[in-house]
Amino acid sequence: MSDVASDVIDWDEAMQQCGDDEEFLRELLDDLRSETDTQMSKIQETIRNPVDSPFVQIMRASHVIKGAASNLMCAQLRKCAMQLETAASSAASDASGESNPEVLKEVQEKYEELKVAVKSYHEYLESVGI
Repeated sequence: MSDVASDVIDWDEAMQQCGDDEEFLRELLDDLRSETDTQMSKIQETIRNPVDSPFVQIMRASHVIKGAASNLMCAQLRKCAMQLETAASSAASDASGESNPEVLKEVQEKYEELKVAVKSYHEYLESVGI
């Protein structure tokens, strides 16, 4: 497996998590793609239209991605989602978060990094026929 692919998923570890059932792993990876896409849409909409505690919403959506990616040994997705979750959590606890340009910039940067990780994940799944 190439270094890029191993950044996306540790296939051997993921197979172990699934009891060496490749069909089940492929199904779970496809489910992760759907869940990730759903959460990314929520984050994108929240960034576009920030109402009702936007950083808390971003934090929750990135937490969902982080947990699911972690369970399936998808390190790049997990890392980027965790970084966005952390940035959004810091922003949510900062009273000036929504109006502080530095805080907003950090959340936006972490979101962009997560978008790259999601794109890599999609490309990997396509490369292995999922």
